[in-house]
Amino acid sequence: MRKLILFSASSIDFYIARKDGSIDWLFSDNNDYGFQSFYTQIDSILVGHNTFKEALELDKNFPDPKRSYYVFSKKKESSDWKNVNFIRYDIAEFVEKMKNLPGKNIWLMGGAQINELLYNAGLIDEIILSVHPIILGQGIPLLGKSPHEEQFDVKQVHTYDSGLIQITYRKGLQ
Repeated sequence: MRKLILFSASSIDFYIARKDGSIDWLFSDNNDYGFQSFYTQIDSILVGHNTFKEALELDKNFPDPKRSYYVFSKKKESSDWKNVNFIRYDIAEFVEKMKNLPGKNIWLMGGAQINELLYNAGLIDEIILSVHPIILGQGIPLLGKSPHEEQFDVKQVHTYDSGLIQITYRKGLQ
């Protein structure tokens, strides 16, 4: 079975963006922080509509034609790219079926609403969190406003000279 992995960056107080959606506080120091290694392990990317639009503005090479993208949107939309699909129906059911299909792992790119929905549905297997050494005080939380309580185990921790700490959590083994 494929794993659904939430790979995200956050502030120390676990915000993934400022209240206005801005991510100007993220490092842009050309350190890859393990991303390329992670990226080779996935073939599909799940992303919320707002995060998809933000990525289009930030990265001229987005979306990568070698990966399949599933953009969750409440609006009926079509894509100019062959590898980008807009999904409007039962997201949790779609992702559960997707995890059972052959392929590499699946990257949950975010945002907060889709993170919360898939987390509360019990579908996230791992969380790779790059914690930047900044406290925002307010913003968009990593797992939305109402995540349920659940135990995760620490699988791996990397520290970087920049002050970033990357922690890999996996679902607790009960």
